[in-house]
Parts: sequence; C-alpha cells; structure tokens
Amino acid sequence: MIQIYGDYEEELLVNQQFLLISFAPSSIPLKQRWRNNGLSADFVADYMGTFFPISEDDPSTIKKQAELKSAVSYIANELLENAMKFHDQSSEYPIKFGIHLLNETIILFSKNCIELAILERFQSVIKELLESDLGELYIQQLEKVAEAEQENYTTNSGLGLITIMYDYLAKLGWKIETLSASKVTIVTTMVQLTA
Repeated sequence: MIQIYGDYEEELLVNQQFLLISFAPSSIPLKQRWRNNGLSADFVADYMGTFFPISEDDPSTIKKQAELKSAVSYIANELLENAMKFHDQSSEYPIKFGIHLLNETIILFSKNCIELAILERFQSVIKELLESDLGELYIQQLEKVAEAEQENYTTNSGLGLITIMYDYLAKLGWKIETLSASKVTIVTTMVQLTA
C-alpha cells in the first residue's frame, strides 16, 4: 500500500544526475551516527554549491551560493536527523539520503523504515503541517519547545519540518509505502527547494 502526502512527485527522483548516501543501520550506533549528520549535510551542501559557481564579475553569485549552501545544509541535516531518529532500529533496511538538481529546483530526500507504533503519530504531524497556517503553527511549536525545556522533557515538535517550509519556502512531500513481502514500512520525505 502506498500513501502520498503533500508535494511528493516520484518522477523527480528518476533523473540520472544525483548524489545518494546510504547508511547501514547496524554498522554504527545511532548516537555516533547522529554526530555525523552535520558532516554529511555540509558535504552535500558543498557538493551542491559546485553547480552554482561563483563569478568574480558578479558579486551576487557569492551571496546566492552561500544562501543555497546554508539552506541545503540545514535541510539535509533535518532530513538526516529525522530519518535516524525515527528509523526502525530492528530493521536491516538502510537509511538513504539523496539530492538531485533539476533546472532551478534542488530536490533532497530521505528514506527510512518506521515502526508501525510511530507511523500513526507521524501521519498526524504531516496532516497538521499540511492543513495549518504555518506562521501560527511555527509560534505554537516554539512555545511547546520552550515549555518542554522549562519542564525538562523533550518533545517531537516537528519544528525542523515547519522551518523548512516557513523559512526556506520549500515544498515538502511524503510517500509511505508498506512492502507486502517483508511488512516493512518505508517513509520517503521529499523537499523541493527553488534555487
């Protein structure tokens, strides 16, 4: 069974020019992998920056490249963190992260297994993102995070995904697919960022 939410377009992931990184879930403990997310995100941002070269004759290219690299690094880090955090640790299915460039659109995606117990909550977060006023939701979630910090507990606020949509004006989409043979549920999160 396949469910699509938001701005998910499968055909965008089919072009021949892309970078794909795969993480074997059993190779390194989650806490150690978590530290590498920023490194992986920065690598992807630097890689993408090469497609937007700086011109000495046009100083605006320096600013554009820096803004794109910053956006790609932030988005890549959020996608990787979420994929690692919500990956079904009992699954041998790898966590995958990729980036594509199509004309003036940068497409980033993550793919991971998710436990059925977490899936329902995740789907409600997706629906809230897609149906709410982002400005109001952003403020609500900031308040929720501040309250959680005061009370010394953590919350899965979805603030990273909200920030991707609100601050970077990116489109988000999801594909949730249950593989019938293995009964594994795969979540693909797609971000489309205009360059």
